[in-house]
Amino acid sequence: MSAYLLDWLSLFGRWLHLVAGIAWIGSSFYFIWLDNHLVPPADPAIAARGVAGEVWAVHGGGFYNSHKYRLAPPSLPPSLHWFYWEAYATFLSGLFLLCLLYYGQAEVYLIDPAVAALAKPAAIALGVAFLPAGWLVYHGLCRSPLGRNGRLLGAVLAILLSAAAWALCHLFSGRGAYMEFGALLGTIMVANVFFVIIPGQRELVRAKLAGREPDPRHAIAGKQRSTHNTYFTLPVLFAMISPHYAMTYGARENWLVLIAICAAGVCLRLYFVARHKAHERNGRTSPLPAAVGLLTLAGVVLALMPGPRTGAGAAAAGLAADGDFVRIQSIVAHRCSSCHSPKPTQPGFTAAPSGVLLDTPERILARTEQMRQQIVTRAMPLGNVTGITEEERDAMLAWIEHGAPH
Repeated sequence: MSAYLLDWLSLFGRWLHLVAGIAWIGSSFYFIWLDNHLVPPADPAIAARGVAGEVWAVHGGGFYNSHKYRLAPPSLPPSLHWFYWEAYATFLSGLFLLCLLYYGQAEVYLIDPAVAALAKPAAIALGVAFLPAGWLVYHGLCRSPLGRNGRLLGAVLAILLSAAAWALCHLFSGRGAYMEFGALLGTIMVANVFFVIIPGQRELVRAKLAGREPDPRHAIAGKQRSTHNTYFTLPVLFAMISPHYAMTYGARENWLVLIAICAAGVCLRLYFVARHKAHERNGRTSPLPAAVGLLTLAGVVLALMPGPRTGAGAAAAGLAADGDFVRIQSIVAHRCSSCHSPKPTQPGFTAAPSGVLLDTPERILARTEQMRQQIVTRAMPLGNVTGITEEERDAMLAWIEHGAPH
């Protein structure tokens, strides 16, 4: 019953996380678009009221005219809309899932003895500590003199985040490391909202209500953190979906794959943000960031393309040339079927992962290509909970590469 309830909690948690994430990212992307499309107001009377820019848009059968003030309007309106619950709901639902799956079942999703022999409490402690530690380092850099140089700050952050990716991939399973990296970026993003953007906006409102001139530092800091958040978004989204693609987190140098794909996401986002300001460059936008991003992704695809095996794996291929399907069935029964069967016996599973069943000869033969990918990337068994050996992995790969004789 507990595993059954766990599945429902996971389902509802993912649903909420997805809906809240769409709302947060949607509003964030919209306001970045809006800010970068502003043009000086055509009406001098509007400019005289402190409006720095305006934009006209048409959507849903109506016309919209949005204004942005240089700092604040002469007087506050009776109703002022805020945007923060989307961010908080996304973070809380994500934290719930992280605790439910990756910390609650750390021995399955977070720990890989072949990477680091961590006890469950130690793995959880390290995972939890990474999140606030990452925010504190990032926040300190933004508030330091380095924070006034956007390009240099970006370069330093890229180096530190690359180091974090390397460290996580050398502490946890590939799947767990990728999810921790996404959680680290997500924590920075929501902390930007909670500790910088919203408090700054509240101070602007208090200043207007008290009749004081608002301090522009709060607006500048809020814009900086909001801009950082938009560049973190695509890497976070990649981390969210990565558990479904073992060829990424299961790669031998998975930390390099993580860095490369995240860098590509930043480049692609840079291109689209630049396009928002194309009106300032006579409608032209350099395709270089997009080209770098796409070429980086293509490079990752080519680098991870399966090739011929050498060494012990190749030697094992010769031993399996006779098509020992009986032995393969035995390995699958002992190492795979406890999860991949109509009624899994592995604790924590009420249904076969991804609906993949390997409990009969016919089902094994129908899944050989999927099995090959999971074995090559070492993605399965999760956390190697069934204790598959290297010799057994080689035997299965050799059998598949010889056409899965039976």
